[in-house]
Amino acid sequence: MSTPPGGFADPLWRSLAVFRFASLAYVCVLVLRDADRFAHPVAAGAVLLAMLAWSVAATVGYARPANRGWPLLLADLTVALAVLAVTPWVVGRAALATGTPTLAVVWEGGPVLAWAISGGRRRGAVAALLLGVADLAARGFGTPSITGLILLLLAGVIVGHVARLAVTAEERLQRAVELEAATRERERLARGIHDSVLQVLALVQRRGAHLDGEAGELARLAGEQEAALRALIAGAAPAPAADPQVGTVDLCALLGGYASAAVSVSVPATPVPLPAPVAREVAAATAAALDNVERHADGRAWVLVEDEGATVTVSVRDAGPGIPEGRIVEAARQGRLGLAQSVRGRITDLGGTVRIVSAPGEGTEIEMVVPRKGG
Repeated sequence: MSTPPGGFADPLWRSLAVFRFASLAYVCVLVLRDADRFAHPVAAGAVLLAMLAWSVAATVGYARPANRGWPLLLADLTVALAVLAVTPWVVGRAALATGTPTLAVVWEGGPVLAWAISGGRRRGAVAALLLGVADLAARGFGTPSITGLILLLLAGVIVGHVARLAVTAEERLQRAVELEAATRERERLARGIHDSVLQVLALVQRRGAHLDGEAGELARLAGEQEAALRALIAGAAPAPAADPQVGTVDLCALLGGYASAAVSVSVPATPVPLPAPVAREVAAATAAALDNVERHADGRAWVLVEDEGATVTVSVRDAGPGIPEGRIVEAARQGRLGLAQSVRGRITDLGGTVRIVSAPGEGTEIEMVVPRKGG
């Protein structure tokens, strides 16, 4: 894993810069306190100046994302190892044996944090092990304490994990931004297409539906292209919630699946979200109405979805022979309950209403009105 330029990892790099100078100030305090016990106290001052110079150079280098690569990371680690390497000569073995800290002390954590931020847990752990072993070697392996090594490992692993989470979060945010931009562009195109191309194709399909020859074939092709174009601009239907009683579903996406050369589906340019159970019941009622058109009319139908805020209206219209007066009641008595139960029953259970307008020879229109939250 490597951190991308900028983004969520930048605060970690700025925090590392603060840590370098704060830890260096602590080292200076310890050197002043223990200088009288050093074998070469003047050399200790030179080492501190070198550590200050490198802290400035590393801070300036890491400030540019392009520099956060292997050359600077290896140089950072090498400088810390060099400080540990000269510690036995500057401080003296006798002073180290009595518990005097090394020259690096907590300052050596800088390279560990840099490796962790740039590459995650594993890279941070590698740097921690290298510097931890070097620290043990500087103090002698007689009766060494591994507390420093453990602290370096913990810092490398924890900071590396946080850095990895930051990179993952940034990648997900970038994908979400790109998806939102694509969705907005699709909605913009959908509005334009809905107001022009789709209406023209629907008009050609309706006007030429009953013509013969090339005109009829042209109307059929127009209907097929209209259905394909609607499916394209609508995109994939949103996945239903894991719990069928939780979440919302776009009614336009559900009803868009019924579009075909014979069925024209007109929906708003923006989604019409409904509670999942409500949307599925409305879609089932629409399917029952279309099935009725298929059996009793010529199969050609027009579905219109209207979002009216508190309510949603779905109309299914055909140009068939119409329904004679009393026919629906008679069909219910004979056990044919398509309109009575599959349509009216579903919508009534949702707290909505169904209005059927029909006359012999003038087609049929079934208007289903449901409250947005269901009954």
